[in-house]
Amino acid sequence: MAYAGSGAAAAAAAQAAAVARAIKASGAIVSLNPEDFLYILGKTNHPLVVMAIGGVFRTNYQYLTAYKGLIFFAKSPTPLSLPGDTELIAADKIWIPG
Repeated sequence: MAYAGSGAAAAAAAQAAAVARAIKASGAIVSLNPEDFLYILGKTNHPLVVMAIGGVFRTNYQYLTAYKGLIFFAKSPTPLSLPGDTELIAADKIWIPG
């Protein structure tokens, strides 16, 4: 006998498994405030930054960079003033698992 909620439960389990796989694939993502993100960028020469514009009700600017094996993420209500030697990659979307 099938239960009415069994399909929804299976879908929720599949979604949780997908998020767990995404976290494993992406490694540790460290969320920072914009000031600390800029501090990390200042510690590297020619930093590589991925940036996307997001938001549903309010626009926000999202940034990712790698430093010493970790991925750092920041979200800001205004564009950040990145160092002049930054290599910037514009993305359509940044999705952080979890």
